[in-house]
Amino acid sequence: MNKFWTIASHTFLTKAKSKTFIITTAITLAMILLVGNIQSIINAFSDNGKDKVAVIDQSQSYYPMLKDSMAKNDDIELVPFKESIEKAKEAVKDDKYDALLELRTNEAKLPAATFYANNIASSSIQEHLQEKIQEIKTAIATNQAGLDQETVQKIYAPVEFDKVALDKSAKTEEELNQARGIVYIMLFILYMAVMLYGQIIATDVATEKSSRVMEIIISSVSPITHMFAKISGIAALGLSQIILIVLAGYAMVTMKKSELVGGVFEFFGIQHASVKIFIYAIVFFLLGFLLYATLAAMLGSLVSRVEEAGQMVMPMTLLIVAAFMIAMFGIGMPDSKFVTVCSFIPFFSPMVMFLRIGMLDVAFWQVAVSLVILIVTIVVMAIIGAKVYRGGVLMYGRSNAWKGIRKAIQLTKNE
Repeated sequence: MNKFWTIASHTFLTKAKSKTFIITTAITLAMILLVGNIQSIINAFSDNGKDKVAVIDQSQSYYPMLKDSMAKNDDIELVPFKESIEKAKEAVKDDKYDALLELRTNEAKLPAATFYANNIASSSIQEHLQEKIQEIKTAIATNQAGLDQETVQKIYAPVEFDKVALDKSAKTEEELNQARGIVYIMLFILYMAVMLYGQIIATDVATEKSSRVMEIIISSVSPITHMFAKISGIAALGLSQIILIVLAGYAMVTMKKSELVGGVFEFFGIQHASVKIFIYAIVFFLLGFLLYATLAAMLGSLVSRVEEAGQMVMPMTLLIVAAFMIAMFGIGMPDSKFVTVCSFIPFFSPMVMFLRIGMLDVAFWQVAVSLVILIVTIVVMAIIGAKVYRGGVLMYGRSNAWKGIRKAIQLTKNE
């Protein structure tokens, strides 16, 4: 047991002190800091937070209506321009104004407009102006048709469309929104963790083989102990990095709570997610990581050079990508039969079953069956992986996955 902890701690400390780990962690924390302060940064680079738009009203009547309509908009400032349109264009080119809006009356005696800007790639200003001018046009057109404003409001009022689940155990729209955030986060964390640390495990094993260090290691410790110690060390490294990132994100959200109200944070509703969701997130994350880490160590033991590790773990990568794509599809259709079936397939269940738990009220027996299948698969993979690893660490030369697995198992039997 001492040898197990020695290898695990050595793996953890070696990787934790590496430049790659330190740099990637620092970059991720810097990105969290940047996202949390993005609004402050945008405001720092803006003059007064408003876009100045020069307005030339050829109709002599639309500007007051547009001004009133834009009164509550704090991002755009309308400025009447009394000189010629050519001088207004020059003022925009000289950055005295962000844009120029020309208002006129078309042949149908309705409002029309032309928008001028140095660059029309940014659509926020013109979208706001177009929306307000459309409202003015609608009001004038309906008035010309003899319709009163109350009738127009009734016509354009959103239809009442209530959603009621007949199943009393089904989640409400609010509960779905509250679960959606943690589901998204869990899926991305599991996907990135397995992709990154699975590759690290396979590469680390291949590195030791290529440097012939493996021959020294297995003379003092069993390959099985070495494999699981390696998985444990890198798993601890991954969890440490994830916990650090999550704590940094939580601290940023807490400090910037007043600035992050509404929008995506309100849509996700992470702060209102139930404790059960977090518990299942941890359980499925750990089991999913353990399953793929065992597979990565097994495949990594079959290669002799570090350059071959990426190609050898390609089947595992495809499984992870497939699971992630199914989960993304399931976000919109969590109750489909395809998603339900995939939630019981062990290589997909860490993501897909967790998705169903978050978005639906899944019967406990289904969750239990999925967990049992996943745990049994991990045990089977561990047994097979141990046999393959035991023979694989002694194999040198080129080999593909299937032939390598058979050859490694045969070497283990011959010992």
